[in-house]
Amino acid sequence: MSDAKDTDKPGGRKPLTLKRTTGAGTVNQSFARGKTKSVVVEKKRKRVLGPQSGGAPTRTREEAKKAPPRSDRGLSEEEMQSRQRAIEKARAEEEERRERQRAEEEERERRAAEDRQRLEEARKREEEEARQREAEQARAKAESEAAEAESRVEESREKPADKKSAQKEAPEEEGLAGAVERAGGRVKSKKSGGPAAPKASPKKRAESPKRRGKLTIQNVFEDDEDRQRSLASVRRAREREKERREQGGAGSDKQARDVVVPETITVQELANRMAERTADVVKYLMKEGQMLRANEVIDADMAELIVEDFGHRIKRVAESDVETGFIEDDDPEEKKKPRPPIVTVMGHVDHGKTSLLDAMRSTDVVAGEAGGITQHIGAYQVQIASGDKITFLDTPGHAAFSAMRARGANVTDIVILVVAADDGVMPQTVEAINHAKAAETPIIVAVNKIDKQGADPQKVLQDLLQHEIVVESMGGDTQVVEVSALQKKGLDELTEAIALQAEVLELTANPDRLADGIVIESKLEQGRGAVATLLVNRGSLKRGDIVVAGTQWGKVRALMNERGQQVKQAGPALPVEIMGLDGAPEPGEPFAVVETEARARDLTEYRVRMVRDSQTGGGPSAAASLEQMMTRVKDKEISEFPLLIKADVQGSAEAIAGSLNKIGNDEVRARIIHQGVGGISESDVSLAKSSGSPILAFNVRANKQARELAEREGVEIRYYSIIYDLLDDIKAVLEGMLAPEKREEFLGYAEVLEVFNISKLGKVAGCRITDGIVRRGSGVRLLRDDTVIHEGKLSTLKRFKDEVTEVKSGQECGMGFENYHDIQKGDQIECFEVTMHERTL
Repeated sequence: MSDAKDTDKPGGRKPLTLKRTTGAGTVNQSFARGKTKSVVVEKKRKRVLGPQSGGAPTRTREEAKKAPPRSDRGLSEEEMQSRQRAIEKARAEEEERRERQRAEEEERERRAAEDRQRLEEARKREEEEARQREAEQARAKAESEAAEAESRVEESREKPADKKSAQKEAPEEEGLAGAVERAGGRVKSKKSGGPAAPKASPKKRAESPKRRGKLTIQNVFEDDEDRQRSLASVRRAREREKERREQGGAGSDKQARDVVVPETITVQELANRMAERTADVVKYLMKEGQMLRANEVIDADMAELIVEDFGHRIKRVAESDVETGFIEDDDPEEKKKPRPPIVTVMGHVDHGKTSLLDAMRSTDVVAGEAGGITQHIGAYQVQIASGDKITFLDTPGHAAFSAMRARGANVTDIVILVVAADDGVMPQTVEAINHAKAAETPIIVAVNKIDKQGADPQKVLQDLLQHEIVVESMGGDTQVVEVSALQKKGLDELTEAIALQAEVLELTANPDRLADGIVIESKLEQGRGAVATLLVNRGSLKRGDIVVAGTQWGKVRALMNERGQQVKQAGPALPVEIMGLDGAPEPGEPFAVVETEARARDLTEYRVRMVRDSQTGGGPSAAASLEQMMTRVKDKEISEFPLLIKADVQGSAEAIAGSLNKIGNDEVRARIIHQGVGGISESDVSLAKSSGSPILAFNVRANKQARELAEREGVEIRYYSIIYDLLDDIKAVLEGMLAPEKREEFLGYAEVLEVFNISKLGKVAGCRITDGIVRRGSGVRLLRDDTVIHEGKLSTLKRFKDEVTEVKSGQECGMGFENYHDIQKGDQIECFEVTMHERTL
């Protein structure tokens, strides 16, 4: 209080004391039993440090520069500098923020100005259009008034009295109009009220009072223009007019279409073919109670209802019609030109087919085949001394490749049947003859290895008679040429025989058309993708053509002959390798060139769908057999050995799978998890791991990553180059899975002479061995009146008082059965022994 009073005095000076930073107060605390205590409570205030208001002398600038740096708040120079920098940075950021806000505000103002300008321009355009429309309406109105005036003139000629009355009224009207015009105004001409005046349209009647407004002196003397319509009104009118035009146009422009509908079609595809919106079709189905999406499939009957309700015409076709025109009909004779013959070399394994081709091509293809066995179809074209060209197909001779031999016979013109002079006719020789006869292909017999010791060509010709192959020397029409591929004997005679047969056949084809033919072989190569060997039948195959082969299609990126040389095109009877297909087609599939990629996609999608349906579908009998098979698998009647096959070419994989399927029986069989072409990849190893199957690699290898993964996962990879070894190994595994066979071996018969009751053993039969031998532990059957009444095991066999292992015929013994004592005098005992034998396939 004293301090306050001192400071209030005029001219008083505040004493030099420290300002208290706390405010004190007293609080009474209550305790138990009525005890209290006064406690002093202090409230601390924040001390504000600042420059002192008085006292300190002021220093000059020079003294401040010379004095050491100090801080009134006890801060160091670095802290002061950091704070100063922070303050400057904050100021800069604040300034930048303000500049950014100012720029954004200017941008908003600029955009608002542009929007206002656009709206003003739009308003002006609409006003100009409105004025034009009003001018047109005024012009139409003037024309109608002129027509009315003419009609009144004509009527006045007919009725003079009316004319006089009209003349009396006219000066009055002209006088009023003249007065208004002299006053500076303008008056609209009034319509005549005669009965012949045409009625205004409903639209004009509706708009006329609203647009004319209230008739006042100001309207008469200032301006007689119609009242302005609002912008919103103009926009609404335009929208209504636009909707009216669209509705009217849609109804008038809609045309009925011919809609092609297959057996099944998606909702979206049906809408596209009708040129309708998919949403409209879905909405229609919802009204009919069908909740379907755009990508769902409907049948042809439902599609027909939809098409007819939308006002179109339906044209129902079968889904298989997409195949129509894939392979075109034969060409007219005038467009055909001679082509080289296609010759297939067939015969038994190791009879010298490939060696004979080597002699004609002067190349060593045998060295490239494992074990000297051809396991692929080779296609070559050679040029003989006369200049003619011959296309050769070399087919395998092993039994597993019968499908490949049949494929070769179906595409060939002439079959050369190679028979070794020392071996004669063998099983695969007979099979090749049957394939050639089924294809109705002429045969030329080449008796090979005539230089070998023990060769007998005549015996070969006699053996062929058993299979209805009659050679020319025996009065038939089959040519025979004796050759030696090793010494290159008889090759000229063989080519002459081929040329003679081709001349008789008169082979021609049209090279000036889209190519078609057959797939000889296919494979997957690293860096090249799917590579297919094609044999052109008609037309010319060129780079860039779109080829469809089976379920695969693609654009030809490269054409190569059998020597690996690039060619521009391949004519009839020329085998080529192509690249560019999206997968390896099945050998034997026909191929053809199509016009567009869309047609190629339609064909392949249809074929893939058919393959999928054939694999998953089937009739009741198929379902029953599948159910029976699954039941047998469940009951462990069938033991399956899962396998994964990878081969170098599609034909080899097909041959291996076909051979493995023939090995099994009703108890064990091989189940092919996957078969494909190309090297073994990590995905193959993963599939083998999940299915618990080994990988059979035929002429292919696994990459490093696949090998490491197989080692980690414990997946076995078996490499083969000869099909014999592969089939033998799998056959041995399947035989090991077979349960051993139980065989019963007869030992002997014994006759019961007497039955004894033994306290410890029960009933024991005193018997005499009448036939064979009896062993302890063997199986026995008790026969009474030639009927088996018990079958069990012989537990006791005694000779006198001693236990023996066997008793021979003519001797007497005591016999006891295991857990059976109903033995009577005169019964007969049959002894047998069961042995286990391994089974083979």
